[in-house]
Amino acid sequence: MKKTAVVTDSNAGFLPEEAKEKQIFILPMPFMIDGKDYLENVDLTEEVFYQMMGENKSISTSQPAPGDVMALWDSVLAEYEELVYIPMSSGLSASCQSAVMLAKDYGGRVQVADNRRISVTQKSAVYDAVRLVEQGKSAAQIKDILEEDGDHSSIYIMLDTLYYLKKGGRITPAAAAIGTVLRLKPVLQIQGALLDAFAKARTINQAKTIMIGAVRSDMENRFGGVSPDNCELCIAHTNNKEMAMQFKEEVEAAFPGFQVKEVDPLSLVVSCHIGPGSLALTCCRKLKK
Repeated sequence: MKKTAVVTDSNAGFLPEEAKEKQIFILPMPFMIDGKDYLENVDLTEEVFYQMMGENKSISTSQPAPGDVMALWDSVLAEYEELVYIPMSSGLSASCQSAVMLAKDYGGRVQVADNRRISVTQKSAVYDAVRLVEQGKSAAQIKDILEEDGDHSSIYIMLDTLYYLKKGGRITPAAAAIGTVLRLKPVLQIQGALLDAFAKARTINQAKTIMIGAVRSDMENRFGGVSPDNCELCIAHTNNKEMAMQFKEEVEAAFPGFQVKEVDPLSLVVSCHIGPGSLALTCCRKLKK
């Protein structure tokens, strides 16, 4: 029997074939669209999701059913002695705390790592977990390492529209109307467990400059220095790949010596709340060897 497996949810952004190649097990996140249930990357692709969003269908998210979580764990534990499960941030969903409760019935064979990340930064943590398995670390050790390192990441997101924040009740209709009239490009941040406002920009270029400056500040003041040996950069977007690839060139020019590691879609859970057209820059401190 193999020793330690790495399990995450579909918020981490792995495509099924990518996860299979790297022997990472994925729990698909559930969505309800116009009263019908879907599972991310099972019967709900990114393309279909944005098509339905464009048709103004009612889209909501929920946490995975306990039975689905345990069924996946049981399947993995039939092949492995233990597993470490890396769900989306506990600050953005109750699914993490539910997993912690469910894990109590597994006698230590399931370790739930709440490292307070989502999407591209969550994916980075999963890669870290795979490397730690290769180094012979146990699931409990990996959990502790990831949780200790969890807050050494940042996501800055430029929104294209305020419509979806208003629709979800995260801002008032009046604030959305003013922002739309002024053509503001708000920049949000995800630091640890929270999605929050960060800055307001009047143009896309100004928003890009704000995000680059914010990441540079985090490297200098939180992550130990601006160096590709110390930090990794990623770009994410919501149905905005062409601009994301252009932004990649701009980011690499702003940070000489760095190569953007990933250009990925933001998770559909985040996309639900911010809509299409967004652009994000993320930074994670690399785990010390």
